[in-house]
Amino acid sequence: MTEAPRPPAGPRPAPVPAAAPGPDAGTGLSPELERALRALAARDPLLVALDFDGVVSELVDRAEDARPVPANAAALAELAGREGVHTALVSGRALDSLVRVASPPEATLLIGSHGAERRLGPDAPPLELDAAQRRALAAVGAVLEEVAARYPDSWVEHKPAGRVLQVRLAADAGAKRRAVAEAEAALAGMEGIHVGHGKDVLEVSVVRADKGQGLDLLREATGAKAVLFAGDDVTDEHAFARLDPDRDVGIKVGEGPTAARFRIDGPAELAAVLEAVARWRP
Repeated sequence: MTEAPRPPAGPRPAPVPAAAPGPDAGTGLSPELERALRALAARDPLLVALDFDGVVSELVDRAEDARPVPANAAALAELAGREGVHTALVSGRALDSLVRVASPPEATLLIGSHGAERRLGPDAPPLELDAAQRRALAAVGAVLEEVAARYPDSWVEHKPAGRVLQVRLAADAGAKRRAVAEAEAALAGMEGIHVGHGKDVLEVSVVRADKGQGLDLLREATGAKAVLFAGDDVTDEHAFARLDPDRDVGIKVGEGPTAARFRIDGPAELAAVLEAVARWRP
């Protein structure tokens, strides 16, 4: 069998160079969120405020075991060092606990206990309760300890201005609901207390404060013209409600109803958000 003649070899086409990555290449974020972050990053001064648990850190069974996702810690530190950018953590944790687990950059402002505690500078005064608040706090603690004793793997967390019934590790969803309902019934009518709900917690404070008030305080203290806030819990909805949709960006982390305009799946996606803001800063 005779082999068919091959066509004469012509000049090979020149290789097409790969497209250079654009400023938003590889973020993995939605186009709508990218556009919002690009506009936000152009405003000055800028406040980047984040809840800690479930946002900067993955949620864990024991609060003392939480640590920042390494990429999130690096991205937050990068922003904290930028001119015209203020960073903050806005947490339900007691301030001492937040500092211990988050190891935040020195320049990062801190809101603890849902706004009851603040560290806006090195000389920030500690929270002080009056006599009536101290009595109320002791009474709340006694009630919650009695409830926790009836439900294995439930416990009471102590904060400077509150007590928290933790039911995350309780046996089942029914036990969690019963423990919270019993606590609420026992606290009904008690004066000088403020009751709030979070993920598998019932939080009772003797100081009226929420994350929305904390965010307002941060905006005033920094003079921020725009705010990025990311949160995962129902308590973060107070902060989302304070955002201006024309200049601020709210990001819900994880599932659940929210007033935030944008959503990411979990803490593993937060670094991409922070890195995008840093990349698009003027």
